[in-house]
Amino acid sequence: PRITAFNVYGPTECTVDSTVRAVRGAARPSLGAPLANVRAYVLDANLQPVAVGVPGELFLAGEGVGRGYLERPALTAERFVPNPFSTVPGARMYRTGDKARWLPDGELAFLGRLDFQVKLRGFRIELGEIESVLRAHPAVGDAVAVVRDEGSAGAKLVAYVVPSREHPERPDPTELRAHLVGRLPEYMVPSALTVLESLPLTPSGKVNRKALPAVELGATAGVDFVAPGTATEQLLAGIFAEVLGLDRVGIHSHFFELGGHSLLATRAISRIRSAFNLEVPLRELFVSPTVASLAVRVDRLIRAGASLAVPPLKPREDKGQPARLSFAQQRLWFLDQLEPGSASYNMPGAVRMSGPLDTEALARTFQELVRRHEALRTTFRSENGVAVQSVLSEVEVPLRVVQLEGLPESAREAEARRHVEQEVLLPFDLARGPLLRVTLLRLSAEEHVLVVVMHHIVSDGWSTGLLVREVAALYGAYVEGRPSPLGELPVQYGDYAEWQRGWLQGEVLEQQVEYWRKQLEGAPTALELVTDKPRPAAQSFRGAMLERRWEKGLWRKVEEVSRREGVTPFMVLLSAYQVVLSRHAGQREVVVGFPIAG
Repeated sequence: PRITAFNVYGPTECTVDSTVRAVRGAARPSLGAPLANVRAYVLDANLQPVAVGVPGELFLAGEGVGRGYLERPALTAERFVPNPFSTVPGARMYRTGDKARWLPDGELAFLGRLDFQVKLRGFRIELGEIESVLRAHPAVGDAVAVVRDEGSAGAKLVAYVVPSREHPERPDPTELRAHLVGRLPEYMVPSALTVLESLPLTPSGKVNRKALPAVELGATAGVDFVAPGTATEQLLAGIFAEVLGLDRVGIHSHFFELGGHSLLATRAISRIRSAFNLEVPLRELFVSPTVASLAVRVDRLIRAGASLAVPPLKPREDKGQPARLSFAQQRLWFLDQLEPGSASYNMPGAVRMSGPLDTEALARTFQELVRRHEALRTTFRSENGVAVQSVLSEVEVPLRVVQLEGLPESAREAEARRHVEQEVLLPFDLARGPLLRVTLLRLSAEEHVLVVVMHHIVSDGWSTGLLVREVAALYGAYVEGRPSPLGELPVQYGDYAEWQRGWLQGEVLEQQVEYWRKQLEGAPTALELVTDKPRPAAQSFRGAMLERRWEKGLWRKVEEVSRREGVTPFMVLLSAYQVVLSRHAGQREVVVGFPIAG
């Protein structure tokens, strides 16, 4: 009775003690309130404060926050982030990874770890949901699901189970997998299931996830390992193992049950193309997902003489001469000739940035990006009726700064939005360049909006991720007074364009074009919807977009159909879309266009 107990919360990275709450009675204590020299924030995904009672991630700031992790700059940057709520230069806050909410009395309630909600291959996964379904199996007493980083093969979802006391016999992984497949979408079914006698625990009785043993990902559940016999099987088994990040793969192991997915399938097909000098369609891997079955198809293609003669990609010899356009660039150049001054193929991006900003370092960053990538110094013109691209030795791409901080706060956002829309809709001149524009809207001393616009002829969706990574690396170095950390590029896009043109010509090109001629032979030229307005002589582009959110149950049905038919959800949706259009138009055939990637 004379002892007062306290619930003290805090991570090691914040000198352990950050919040405190006296324990009174039998009620479960909250995390309490921050100590005097600690600041606590509950923030959403955009690092904006949430309302009282709304869950978010708990961030800690103040005197106790450490400087970072020793010799681990990437992890430090991820967990110790700039504090936008502090006026102290360089102030940072630590993201705890804990889910919390503010209580009406000003104390914090702990809601669990955000680590147990993961994002894998674009899907958000609740690990607790997988564990709950596993525990529902009568043979399972307890279960834990985790994501493991398997190096080159990327992250893998794995699960560990222990037998229940009522059914002490060892659970069958094949049976457990079937149990999961019937109740969870495909992307939430673990790549491997491991049975343990007990789960490792921390001294406080929690599951020690770091102490869970490594899993055997090299075999499909219920399938004995059979070593490859033929040369083709050996090569394919090696490719499967490399792409999936495994030590070995048997000839009867299933690519997708070993943890493969559509992105890894594309990588595997690329490796097969290089190893066998052979164009193997991606669908072959879906139809024949084992080494043994795929080897039969590869051997059949080799016997049919389907080998490729692809020259190596290397820098072009005469950099001074204009290069030919790649087929993708030629398409965009052609569209620009049809409709000059159009902003249809502008690729815009606008990013709001909070905190101190070094404008000089940012301007230098984009100038180095232009120097580094020939594509950003390229212009396009016609020579004797043929489009060519010229790389300029130097191009100045200034960082245009627009001052908006003098405006009343109510007008600032509206003016910023107007400037963004103006930048997005401003067309590029392909013949004059540059085909990159960078504008910085200054809303206040520590609030900016960065607007980057490129023409699609020098960039694409895949390039955006590269641009973000390189801007982050260069800006970080320049702010600290360091030189560029990025090495020189071995090949440029103009080299690729020349390589593509040198290879895809004559018989090789004709074979590719002929395929599409046959596919589109007799296809309708237009979609005549009976309820639509008369088709105008020229497109007006006046239209609208309607968004609807699906119920989760409906999406699960789409996934179920795609699994049953052995196709991707995209194929199911496209088929359904075409059926709807066909019925409304009264046409047996419809032609649908969609982006070539993503």
